[in-house]
Amino acid sequence: MRIFFLLLSLLPTLCLAATESRVLQAGDTRLRVEIVDVSDPARGRMLQRWIQEAAETTKTQSGRYPLRDAYVRIEETDSDDDSPVPWGQTRRRGETGVLLYVRRDASYEQLRADWTAVHELSHLFHPYLGDSGRWLAEGLASYYQNVSRARAGMLDAEEAWRRLDAGFGRGEAASTGARLDAMGRGRGGTMRVYWAGAAYWLEADLALRRDSGTTLDVILDRYADCCLHGTDSLAPQDFVSALDRVAGNDTFSVLYRRYAASRVFPSLVDAYAQLGISRHADGLAFARTVKTTQLRDAIMASQRSPSTRSAAPASSPSRP
Repeated sequence: MRIFFLLLSLLPTLCLAATESRVLQAGDTRLRVEIVDVSDPARGRMLQRWIQEAAETTKTQSGRYPLRDAYVRIEETDSDDDSPVPWGQTRRRGETGVLLYVRRDASYEQLRADWTAVHELSHLFHPYLGDSGRWLAEGLASYYQNVSRARAGMLDAEEAWRRLDAGFGRGEAASTGARLDAMGRGRGGTMRVYWAGAAYWLEADLALRRDSGTTLDVILDRYADCCLHGTDSLAPQDFVSALDRVAGNDTFSVLYRRYAASRVFPSLVDAYAQLGISRHADGLAFARTVKTTQLRDAIMASQRSPSTRSAAPASSPSRP
């Protein structure tokens, strides 16, 4: 019995010893990275390198992390899943953070080519939005999992457009006839939730650039600075209204009302025309006019100097 209580008293120390912790600082914001139960120092350094690069892609325009304090916890797992990161989740209990399960044999190249870490870290840009706002939350993360990785040089820009388009195709195929804001967890149509949501944020980004001379990045940066608290829970209408106040117009609310009530996947004909993107049997075609090229580049091109860009991988997983 004494041995049992001795072990019990030592358990927190043992658990702590198995966790390597590091804090990434960006201005007045901090992201605590925890690597759990990795005994090989070289692998621990590799995982730290990978997650720091992923976190770098989700910094705001002003160079901060979205939240003043958040964490990322990485645990290794044995999995038959082809993905190097079989599962990820954003948590908002007590403090806000991201939990990532990494396949024990995943290489740096495989992890870097995967979208999951950037997707989950992008959830730190918004408060908890409940089931009726799940499409907004998952849509934002799905939009930025491609945009942010293209900007960081992890993904070729045209490939990022192809992946967005492939997602939109999956969303169209998953339409169920239900209102989008009624499609919470367990209601089916997951691909519609993710990719109709991504279409919303693409349309919002385009509208802000066209009509207001600003961008989605700028508005989210200002919102993070003034109003975002990781453990907050907001009704989706209140979230988009707050974004409108930051933007000084009603872009987000007008789009929200149309999308939330929709029962079919939204038409992106006008958005694709603005971008100079067209669908063909053998894939996407990109118009090379100055205006459309500049718009696509403004969204997808790297925000960093050429000396800090990394080469994009030849291929990478394309789910969800």
